[in-house]
Amino acid sequence: MARIPDGFIDDLLARTDIVEVIGARVPLKRQGKEYSARCPFHDERSPSFTVSPTKQFYHCFGCGAHGTAISFLMNYDRLEFLDAVDELAKRVGVEVPRDTRARNEDSETSDLYTAVEAAQRFFLKQYAVSGKVQGYLDSRGVSNEIRDRFGIGYAPDGFNGLRDALGTDDRRMKLLERAGLFSKNDSGRVYDKFRDRVMFPIHDRRGRVIAFGGRVLDKEDGPKYLNSPETPLFHKGRELYGLWQVRQTHNKIPRLIVVEGYMDVVALFQHGVDTAVATLGTATTPDHAELLFRNAADVYFCFDGDRAGRGAAWKAVESVLPRMKDGRQAFFLFLPDGEDPDSLVRSEGAEGFDRRLREATPLSQFLFDSLAADVNLNTLEGKGRLAERAKPLLAQIPDGAFGDLMKQRLTELTGVGARASSPETHIPAQRAHSGSRPAPTPKRSLVRSAIAVLLQKPSLAAALEPPYRFAALRQPGIELLTQIVDLVQQRPEISTGALLEHFAEHEQAGALQKLASQSLPGGDDTLQREFLDAIAQLDKQTVVQRLDELQERKREGGLTDAEKRELLTLLQARLALPSQTAVE
Repeated sequence: MARIPDGFIDDLLARTDIVEVIGARVPLKRQGKEYSARCPFHDERSPSFTVSPTKQFYHCFGCGAHGTAISFLMNYDRLEFLDAVDELAKRVGVEVPRDTRARNEDSETSDLYTAVEAAQRFFLKQYAVSGKVQGYLDSRGVSNEIRDRFGIGYAPDGFNGLRDALGTDDRRMKLLERAGLFSKNDSGRVYDKFRDRVMFPIHDRRGRVIAFGGRVLDKEDGPKYLNSPETPLFHKGRELYGLWQVRQTHNKIPRLIVVEGYMDVVALFQHGVDTAVATLGTATTPDHAELLFRNAADVYFCFDGDRAGRGAAWKAVESVLPRMKDGRQAFFLFLPDGEDPDSLVRSEGAEGFDRRLREATPLSQFLFDSLAADVNLNTLEGKGRLAERAKPLLAQIPDGAFGDLMKQRLTELTGVGARASSPETHIPAQRAHSGSRPAPTPKRSLVRSAIAVLLQKPSLAAALEPPYRFAALRQPGIELLTQIVDLVQQRPEISTGALLEHFAEHEQAGALQKLASQSLPGGDDTLQREFLDAIAQLDKQTVVQRLDELQERKREGGLTDAEKRELLTLLQARLALPSQTAVE
């Protein structure tokens, strides 16, 4: 992938009007300095989605969705990162820089796309003259409209059909081989990989053909399905068959139904169930889970009810759990023996299939039922075993209401965790008070205050000169504050949104988002005074910390000449530093 310099991204976001980008897709209403709307990423009746033109980021107080104009396009328009950057660059009239190596790779990749598209045209042409494959699709009840929508083709029988039609020169042959369309035997002979098969083109998220799945016409032949191998264009663990067609059908996808076969997807579309996708001969991967939830908040996994189907469902659970942010839902539909989505929708129609979906098992129930299948919950030992199995899985769920409810359910089943307390955040905040009396309004710690102000106006960090005295202070949050200041020093034009994106994988990302979403009182001058005062107080605490260390060492065994000079300097520095203020 072409690497785009951070400085370009910061400049692009600074040039982009995030209100204009989001407002073109979501109706925004001005509220003071910010804009609000009903969140486009989860269902809600009252608006909790805010867009800040000064911070250049959006935040939903309901589901936690947040980010820059780039991440909004990725999540709302379902674009890849580079595509979202290209879209914004076109809007503001700048060219996206890519290094020479990346441009060369882009050129080779473009040639691969061209070769695969040529193969797709060949398969479509063969389909048009093949009564055999047309008769097969007629027998399966697939209409011409659905055939065209999915671009279904035919690979003719014989070893050299595609090779003779397209392998006109060595370069084309090598491209087709790299695209996984040829096989090679032990003697080195190259021949067509797909022969006498119905061909299902696999599209990427921009609608380009990147690979194929082929289904046999004769049951005696095998294997039943044959997929393209991994290629520079195609990674089966990252792609979903049918997703392009679903996205073309819906501006906002209401749900996604994950099935196993190409014909299952086609049959469901044929009968009006037009939100089906299929994994490509592999179990549900973490990349699949992320892709599914990026496109829809509700995901239904449809598997056989046998042991293999439930095993596949459990693999899906393991991939989905770390992505179960609030507002997302996952369900499991297990099919009757001998049935598949194709046969079910034929016999019961779209209404019958939809009824089965409504009765699907929620992820929470499937998880606890599976973990407790061989456990006696009437004994303490059984409850302990369930708790032992569940805790590592529940720990993977992102912070939020769903994670809390899952832990609460474990407590209901086992009694374990009833007295558990949540860990302290490393961005220090006032602890909650117990008892009937309301807690007093907490004072923000110095570190929290400095970080909160920087998230409102990152450019304030440019006023500091390294090395930062406070960096040596042993206090929660100091390391993160230092990292933020360093980042702003390196990228002085960085916006709040871009800063949050940089720390998206940090353990305190959630706390940073909450701080950034707050509106602090006062204008720029007030924020500057508050920030510089907090830094001055932290510097003083650092001096006191070092003085304590030196004085303790003096009592224990004396100081070196250098340490004596340092002690004198620090005593003078303490007198020059300001006194503590209420913000501490």
